[in-house]
Amino acid sequence: HDTSVPLRFIAFDLLWKDGEDLLGQPLLDRRAKLESLALVSPFETIAIHPADDPGEIERLFKQSLQDGHEGLIAKDPASSYSPGRRGKSWLKLKGVMPTLDCVVVAAEQGHGKRSDVLSDYTFAVRDETNGALRVLGKAYSGLTDQEIEELTEHFTRNTLRKERRKHHVEPDIVLEIAFDAIRPSPRHDSGLALRFPRIKAIRRDKTVADIDTLQSARALL
Repeated sequence: HDTSVPLRFIAFDLLWKDGEDLLGQPLLDRRAKLESLALVSPFETIAIHPADDPGEIERLFKQSLQDGHEGLIAKDPASSYSPGRRGKSWLKLKGVMPTLDCVVVAAEQGHGKRSDVLSDYTFAVRDETNGALRVLGKAYSGLTDQEIEELTEHFTRNTLRKERRKHHVEPDIVLEIAFDAIRPSPRHDSGLALRFPRIKAIRRDKTVADIDTLQSARALL
């Protein structure tokens, strides 16, 4: 195989073995069967750390962040495997998400119950070198129905041009955007993209002059 691409297969659970359905078995039993496979590189089993003390959990969490991971998954050792659902037996522990203050440059009609309002917002930061607005992505979650109605009225009044469902708008609404991570991407003219962006707040106290810069966004890479 081509060793120039360092791919690894990391198994975290075992749901079927030798014709036996393991979905209903406790996690500890499934884990024992997974470890019995004795996987060899590039296949491996993800590490687990039994912990029932808050101090130990905090230590493991900090170590996970230092290693470049998003956080931890805490699992009840007696839990079965429920496809498509974590439930209360599996809890995702994540750190405080970074945020950027961005300006809305376009708004689109949503889908379903939001098909008649402008609920999907394309947002941008400012390029310090020339003052241009550079798009980072699009967000559509985090606001209340009332806030969406308010922004729909505002963007409808301040549309510069329209392309089917998309309104290119006057850049005067600042949103605080939270996200999991930022990555290089050719998708947007900023050269960056946010992973899982969501709207934390409408920053009514800020104008387009106060938004974050492309350079500050790059510093988060």
